[in-house]
Amino acid sequence: MFYYYDPTYWLIILGAIVALYAQIKVSTTYSKWSKVPSSTRMTGAQMARQILDDNGCENVRIERISGKLTDHYDPENGVLRLSSEVYGSDSVAALGVAAHEAGHAIQDAQDYAPLRIRSTMVPIANIGSGASIPLFMLGLILSWEPLVKIGIFCFALAVLFYVVTLPVEFNASGRAVQVLESGYLPEDEVRGVKAVLSAAALCCRRTAIAVAAAQTGAHCGQQPPQGLSVPAAEGLMKGDFCRHVVFIADQRGALPL
Repeated sequence: MFYYYDPTYWLIILGAIVALYAQIKVSTTYSKWSKVPSSTRMTGAQMARQILDDNGCENVRIERISGKLTDHYDPENGVLRLSSEVYGSDSVAALGVAAHEAGHAIQDAQDYAPLRIRSTMVPIANIGSGASIPLFMLGLILSWEPLVKIGIFCFALAVLFYVVTLPVEFNASGRAVQVLESGYLPEDEVRGVKAVLSAAALCCRRTAIAVAAAQTGAHCGQQPPQGLSVPAAEGLMKGDFCRHVVFIADQRGALPL
């Protein structure tokens, strides 16, 4: 029988709920502070440029890219890419995102070990994220357990990448707050930046939990419940804002926030 009930399905459902809550939390927080202009009148691009120059990263280029919250630092090419709404915006949220990405560039300049580890894992994460669902579902359709297990293993590779990403992102946010507190922004605006980056960290932590829960459900149960695939939480992570927070690696090695 292709569909049946298994108690471990609750792990998958719990993971999906947790990821959804985190996504809503971070979206509402960012939306709130994106409407508050900074008293500095600096744009995200200007703030990133100043932070980079003040920390010995003059060689890092800043580019505008399309998309919503597609901001990321590309360590392979030494380029900090900001989405249009961050690049040209003077909002507190935009300055926080720009400072966070500048934090990644500073990590790179200082040879921050976790960033190096994450960069080497990009190909593995691409394989795991791209192959897990097709292999898992094909194994179910063919009723071939080895293929299902290979799919689960690929999913585990993606989970490992998310776990390695956590300290990198927390460190970049910490660097951003520390820099902005040193005189770049007034205290009340720094509180807004902290709120945005804290919400992003919440999304990061809870999504990692959601992925782990989904993977555990995949290991314990043999079939996904009707209407909810095993990597349901992973699908939630690829929403507009959580994609920005959860760092899905792309083929160029560029790593979103």
